[in-house]
Amino acid sequence: MWTTELLNKVLAYFDAQNIIVTYSNIQASVKTYLENLLYHPRVLLSEFQQMNLQRFQTAMKYLFGNKQEYLELGNVVIDLAGIRERIFQSPGGNRTLFLTTLERCFQSLSSAECVNILSQILRASSIMYLQVHTIPNLPKDLQEDAFRNLSSVFRDLYDRITASSQRALYDWMMQILQKSYNISENATSWVSAENLWILGRYMVHLPLEEIWKIHPNEMRLFISYDNATKQLDTVYDITPDLAQAFLERINASGFDMKNISTLYRLGLLVCFYNDLEQMDANVARVLLHQMIKCNHLRGSQADIQKLKSQLLDLALQNQTLNESLGSLSDAVVGLSTNQLDSLSPEAVHNAIQTLNQVSGWARSQIMILSRKYLMYEKILSLHNISQMGALVTGISTQSFHSMSPKELSQLIRGALAERASDLSPAQRQGILRKIIASTELSSVFADMQGPFFKELSLFDLWTGEGFNSSLVKERELRPSQALFLYELLSKKTPLSELLSIDQMVKGITCWQIDRMSPITFVNVSNILKRISTSIVPEKPEEANRCKGTRGEIVPFPIRYSCCILNGSPPEYLEAITGSLCVPFITSLRKIELDRLVLNEQKKNAILQKVHNCLNGSIVDEYDLDLIGNLICHLSPALICVGSLETMATALQQFGQCQHLSHEQEMDIKRWIIDLYGSPRNWTTETTQDIGPFIALLTKTDLSILVEKFPGFISDIASKKSGPVPPSEELLLAYFEWVRNSSIPFSAPNGTFGCAEVAAPSSDEIMKLTEANKFWSDQELFCMDPGTFNKTVELLGSVGSLSASQLTVLKEKAKQVWGPLTSWQNYHIVSLGRIATTLNETEIGALNLSSIDTIAALSEQTEWNPSQTQSILHGFLEDSGQEMSTLKSFDLAGLGASLCALNSTEIAAINANEFSAVVARIGSLLCSSIVLESFKKKAESVFGIAATWDKSILQEIGTIAAGLNDTELKAVDKELMPYFHPRAIKCIPDEMFKELSPEQLASLGPTNAAMVTESQHRHLNELQLQSLQQALDGTRRSTNQSPFGESTIKPTYTSVLSGASFSCRLSLWVLAVFIWYPASIPTVTV
Repeated sequence: MWTTELLNKVLAYFDAQNIIVTYSNIQASVKTYLENLLYHPRVLLSEFQQMNLQRFQTAMKYLFGNKQEYLELGNVVIDLAGIRERIFQSPGGNRTLFLTTLERCFQSLSSAECVNILSQILRASSIMYLQVHTIPNLPKDLQEDAFRNLSSVFRDLYDRITASSQRALYDWMMQILQKSYNISENATSWVSAENLWILGRYMVHLPLEEIWKIHPNEMRLFISYDNATKQLDTVYDITPDLAQAFLERINASGFDMKNISTLYRLGLLVCFYNDLEQMDANVARVLLHQMIKCNHLRGSQADIQKLKSQLLDLALQNQTLNESLGSLSDAVVGLSTNQLDSLSPEAVHNAIQTLNQVSGWARSQIMILSRKYLMYEKILSLHNISQMGALVTGISTQSFHSMSPKELSQLIRGALAERASDLSPAQRQGILRKIIASTELSSVFADMQGPFFKELSLFDLWTGEGFNSSLVKERELRPSQALFLYELLSKKTPLSELLSIDQMVKGITCWQIDRMSPITFVNVSNILKRISTSIVPEKPEEANRCKGTRGEIVPFPIRYSCCILNGSPPEYLEAITGSLCVPFITSLRKIELDRLVLNEQKKNAILQKVHNCLNGSIVDEYDLDLIGNLICHLSPALICVGSLETMATALQQFGQCQHLSHEQEMDIKRWIIDLYGSPRNWTTETTQDIGPFIALLTKTDLSILVEKFPGFISDIASKKSGPVPPSEELLLAYFEWVRNSSIPFSAPNGTFGCAEVAAPSSDEIMKLTEANKFWSDQELFCMDPGTFNKTVELLGSVGSLSASQLTVLKEKAKQVWGPLTSWQNYHIVSLGRIATTLNETEIGALNLSSIDTIAALSEQTEWNPSQTQSILHGFLEDSGQEMSTLKSFDLAGLGASLCALNSTEIAAINANEFSAVVARIGSLLCSSIVLESFKKKAESVFGIAATWDKSILQEIGTIAAGLNDTELKAVDKELMPYFHPRAIKCIPDEMFKELSPEQLASLGPTNAAMVTESQHRHLNELQLQSLQQALDGTRRSTNQSPFGESTIKPTYTSVLSGASFSCRLSLWVLAVFIWYPASIPTVTV
C-alpha cells in the first residue's frame, strides 16, 4: 500500500521535472479528474478498457469487493465510498460499469465475483441495461453455480426488462441449459423439471411444441416440487394457449385435474382451467378460491371473469346464495346489485371474513353490503368496523358522525388508517369534526395520520397548542398548513430539523432560501438538494443566489436548478455552456418540467439550452441516460437514426412520458415502421415493446394486430392514461374484433324494435371498456335487464359516451329499476356519467337525503347550473335542512353544487362549519359573484381581507378572487406569490387590471404563468412589462437577512482552478496515486 514516504517520492519525481506540485494540488487535481470522469462516462469506459489486468482487478476490487471508505496517502485522502456512490448514481456511470463487466470481468476475475458485480449494478440502477444488443455478450461457458446465481438475478429483474430482452435472455439460458443437459433414452426434450425451475418466469417463452414434448415424468416431478406453485404464481404474462399446453401436459403426467391437492399446485394456470364437465360444487369453490390470484394476470381479465361466473353457477348448485356466500371467494364481485340486495343481513355477517378480503368492488356493491352488514350488527362499533375491510367505505357519513369520539380516535389510528384515502371528503369531515368537537386538540393532532391530518383546517391549526416538529413528521400537509406550521415552528426549531420533514418543505419557498445567510445555507444545503423538487418557486428573488459576489453566474446553483429554474433570469441560462452543460442537464433529468415551469417561453428557453448542450443530436444511449425525463420534451428527430439500438431504447423512454406532442407522435410512428417493418411480421415481443404507441398505427394495421394479439390490444384499449391514449382507430378495431368473435345475442324480453337487434352482452361490455362508445343507441336500448344491472357502473365510467347514448342508458335504468321515486342510493351512485342526463324534474323525484349520494353526484363535472341547483335544493328539502344547519361534512359533500348558492344562502352558512372546509370550497371554480360572497364569509372566519397573511391566501384558494378592486389594490406585493394559481385565473378582468406594476412584478413565475389571455389584454404597457418581469424571474431588490444573520456572501472558485499545474490524468495514472503499489511510472505533464 501507499505510504507517506512513497508519496514523497512521487512529489520528488515531479520536482525533478521542474513541476511544482503540492499535496493540495494533487488533492484538487484528483478531485477535478474524478468529477470529469463522472460527467463523461464514455471517457470512464475508455479508461477501463485501456487498463492492464492488474490495475483492472484492483479497480474492481475497490469499487465492488472492498467496503473501505477512505484511502489515505499521506496528506491526500481519497473518498472511496463517495466515488462509489457518485459513479452508481451518475446517469451513465452504471452503464459504463455494466459494459465494462460484460467486456472484461469474466476474463479477469472469477465467475462468482463477476456475477456478484453484475447483480449489484443491475439491482442498483433505475435504468435497465439488459437489452437485446447487450445480452449476446453474456458469457456462455459459466460454471453451474455461477449460471444458477445469474439466472436467479435475471428472474428477479424480469418485470423491469422489455419483452424482447426477456426473449433474448430466455435464448441465452436455453443455449446453456441445452448444452449442459444430458438427454436420456426416454427424454424427448431438454426441458426437464430442474430446467423449468431454473427458467422460472422465462418458461412463458417456451414454444408450444417444446411444451408438448416435455416428458410426463419431468412434468410430474416439476409439479411435485414444493416451490412449483410459488413459481407458477409469478407467470403473470402467460398467454392462454401456453397455459392450456401446460395444463394438458400436467394432465398427461398422471395428475387428477379435479383433485383439490392438484388444483392448489397449479398457480396462475388455474386462471385458464377449462375442464368444467361433471365438476361438483366443492371443486368449483376451491377453484374460485385459487382464482383470487388471477387479478394479477396481465390481459385476459374479461375471460377470467367469464370463467369465474361459470364456476359461480356450479358452486351454487344445490345451495342458495345466502348459504354459499362465504365460500365464493372474490367471484362475489361478479354478483349484480339485485343479487346482493337479495342477500340476508345474516348471510353478509357470516361471510364478512371473506368479503373483507375481496378487492375490485364497485361503489354500489360496497354500499349494499355495508348496509346489510350493519343491519345485522345494529350498532356501529369499533369491533364491527374493524371486520369490514374495504367495505368500510360504504358506511354513511352520518353513521360515522354518530359514533363516539373515543371510538373514532381509535379507528383513525387502526382500521381506517390505511383506508383514509378511500373515504370521501364528506366521510373524513364527519369523522374529524366529531373528534375535534369533544377532544383536546393537542391529543387529536397526535392521532391524525395521512389524509386525516391533511383535512385539518387552518383554523384548527390556529386554535391548536403544543405543536412541535415530531408531531408533524410523517404527516401529509397542504401548502397552507405547511406555511403556517413552518412559520410557527421555525421560531423554536432548528432549520435543519424542520427541513428534514419532507412535507414541511411545502412551507418554504426559494425566496426564503435566498434570504438565508451563507452559513445557514451551507448547513442545510444537503437537505435542500434532496428536497428541491418539492419547493415551489414563488418569488422572482429566488434567482439571487445564482449570482456570485461580482454578479457573475456561478456553477454552484446548477445542483439546485429544480428550485431556481422557474424564477431564474435569462442570463442564468445564457451562462450555461461547456463544462456546465452536463451538470445542468443532470439536474433536470428526473424532474417534471411541466409542473415546475408553467411559463411556456421559459420552458422553451430551457429546452433550447438542453438542445444546444447536446449539440443538436442524441448520439447514443449515454445521451439517453443523461437526459432522462427530458426526452418527453424533445423531438425524436434529435436521435441519430443510424443506431437501431439507440432508437429502440429511446422508444422505451418515450413510453414513460405522460404526454407527447403531435409532432413527437408522428416522428415515433415513422420510427416504428423503420425499426420493425410491417405489423404483419411483428412478434409478440415486438408488439409488447411498442406498447401504447400501437395506437398511432392505421386502422388496417391495427385490425391485423388485434387478430394476432387480442389480449395485448385489449390491455392497450383499456388504458386511459399514458403517452398516447387509445386512438379512435384502435378502439374501433378492437370493438369490431370483439363483436365479430362473439355469439350474437338478441333481446329475449320482446322490447319493441329489438327483434332484429344483436344486443350487447355483459361479456362484451366488460371486454370493451372505452370501446363501448361504438354501440349504437338502439343496441344499448335493447340490452337485457340482467346485462344492464351487471354493467351499468362500467358504462357510467366510459368517458367518451355521447349525450344520446347516456340518455338511452338513463331510459334503460328507468325501465329496469322502475320509477325514479323508488330508486335506492346505490342505484343513483352506480349511474356515474349517466346521471348527468337527468333533467331538473327527474332530479327532483330522486331521494337525495343522503350526503353520500350527493358527494358521488358531485364528482361528475358535466352538470349545468340548473341541474346543480336542483341537486342542492333536492338535498336541502329531502334532508330537512336549511343552509344555516349544514355541517362541514355536508358542505364537503356538496362540492361544486355550492357554486349554485346565492349571496343570501352563503351568508346563512355557519361560520364555524365553513372554516373547517374553506380549503375545499377554495378549490371550486365558481362565478365571480359567488366567490365574492364566499370572500365575505371568509372574513367572518379570518378577519377583514386587509389582515390576511400568506397561509390564509393559500387556504382560501379561489375565494381570494372575490376581493373587490379596493381590497385587491391594497394587497401587499409580498403576498402576491401566495395567491393560489387557480385564484389568479378567477380574478375578473376589470379587477385584474387594477393591480399595480409592483404587485404584478411580485406575482412570481408560477402565478404569472396563470394569467389568462383576456386578463393580459386589459393591462397597459407598464403592467405588461412588470408581468414579464415576474415570468422571467428578473431580480428585484430584497431586504437580506431578516433575522440579523451575517450578510457576508461566499466567494465561489471554480474547481478547475484548484490546481497550479495542467495535467491530463488518465485512469491508469490515477491508479498510481490510488491503487497501484508498484514503482513510480514515467508521467508526461
